[in-house]
Amino acid sequence: MARYKNFEDLPVWKEAARLYNRVLDLREEPKRPLSSAFRSQLDRAALSISNDIAEGFERATTAELLSFLAIARGSGSEVRSMAVLVSDRPQLKCFAQSLQEIRAMSESCVRQPTAWTLSIENSPVQGKRHQTSQTREGRRTEQAAKDFRLNFLRNLKPNHPLYGSPEARAARGESPE
Repeated sequence: MARYKNFEDLPVWKEAARLYNRVLDLREEPKRPLSSAFRSQLDRAALSISNDIAEGFERATTAELLSFLAIARGSGSEVRSMAVLVSDRPQLKCFAQSLQEIRAMSESCVRQPTAWTLSIENSPVQGKRHQTSQTREGRRTEQAAKDFRLNFLRNLKPNHPLYGSPEARAARGESPE
């Protein structure tokens, strides 16, 4: 994926914005036989997609970005589900084309963050924002080793040769002297 400086330049954000506007168009149709609760939920779910993509893009860590992309995918699935739920209602036959467009756009708004997530997870680029699964696993292993050593030093018996070492004293919260 190319480098983007602003979330507004992301193709997936642009698609989510188009989807939201299409949902607004449907909401504004006269004589639509949809409950206000349904319309409100559809509106919130559609708006959530672009907002979560934007928020994730602006976050500092890969984990945060991936979390918001997952939420955006969930909201896209919610919009698709809602469009499918009502698409066969006889009162909505005149809105069938609109509902089909919303469904197709929501599918795209699920596929794109999924692809983005996979590209991030498998990227060879190192850094705060991009870590491979191998790098993440290495960091987890390193942290586990540090935690193990700290726990080991903290629980040494007084007759152990390392008990009085500065490192063991620090692990127990004592003055290293």
